[in-house]
Amino acid sequence: MSPVRAWRAVALAAGLLGLVLLPACVRPQMQQQEAYVFGTRVEVLVADGDEAKARHAINTVLREFERLHREYHAWQPSELFSLNESLAKGQPRTVTPELAAFIREAAELAERGDHLFDPGIGRLIALWGFQADEFKAQLPDPAALAKLVAQKPSVADIRIEGNTVSSGNRAVALDFGGYLKGVALDRAAAILKQEGIHNALINIGGNVLALGNKHGRKWKVGIQHPRQPGPLAALELEDGEAIGTSGDYQRYFELEGKRYPHLIDPRSGWPASHTRALTIVIPAGAKAGTYSDALSKPLFIAGTDGWQAMARKLGVGMVLRVDAEGRIQVTRALRQRLETREALDTVE
Repeated sequence: MSPVRAWRAVALAAGLLGLVLLPACVRPQMQQQEAYVFGTRVEVLVADGDEAKARHAINTVLREFERLHREYHAWQPSELFSLNESLAKGQPRTVTPELAAFIREAAELAERGDHLFDPGIGRLIALWGFQADEFKAQLPDPAALAKLVAQKPSVADIRIEGNTVSSGNRAVALDFGGYLKGVALDRAAAILKQEGIHNALINIGGNVLALGNKHGRKWKVGIQHPRQPGPLAALELEDGEAIGTSGDYQRYFELEGKRYPHLIDPRSGWPASHTRALTIVIPAGAKAGTYSDALSKPLFIAGTDGWQAMARKLGVGMVLRVDAEGRIQVTRALRQRLETREALDTVE
């Protein structure tokens, strides 16, 4: 096994890439199914009593996950891939209403976060080698990186008229890797409710959404420690809450003792190195899943000097951050809900 492949295997085994579903969640009457979608492990647990209804609902959710993954894959043939080909040629392309809506929403979220999360930097992600199932431990060509950063690709460069998408910046390429898992969480919650399921937990690679409870008790998850196996803290989720984690241990490579994660700062074109992990909790709402995915990225990229201001700007009150030295910072609103033995630095 190559070093990069080995690190990825450890990350997968360490707790669903960010969140650990604690053993107490599993009971005999629990319906549970796993799959590998969006480049990560996904899991759906249902605590409602009707086994046949629960399994049908779970299968419906997983089919929707597969559809979203297939239609909006950034580097394999898909509608998104075809759109990126047209953008690279400077040609407009008519897309489905769903994709047009995704681009509009992602652009709005990017603007709210000062474009520290920006799905228009797909070429930067590819240049670093992260649009792949296996990562090579090598830095991008300096000249190519400098040229691409100077072109300032951004989702803000995209124009949408009806369902026709175009851009005057040929360096723009869309990658929904920091957005689509959250969308899928919200889709899953809607599907489960339509199927009559009221108590479930959906986990997509560390982005989790809770519905109802598990046999009268709140769903409990563990926040994965970025450098050790197991959780650094546990948290009970309220009905409809979502939790999302961005970490440097999820998709990364190491070279000459330095870690290069897939979380790239659009301003410099380089992976962020000041944060190991950042977790946010989003209150119940129609977009809780989407926000849990998309809003953790600008906080992660903002770093030591900016994450608190960014959290206030985005209205995210519950945040836990592990910095490059391993110091754990947590907002007061989240600290009072955590179960942990770790030393925490509580901030406003």
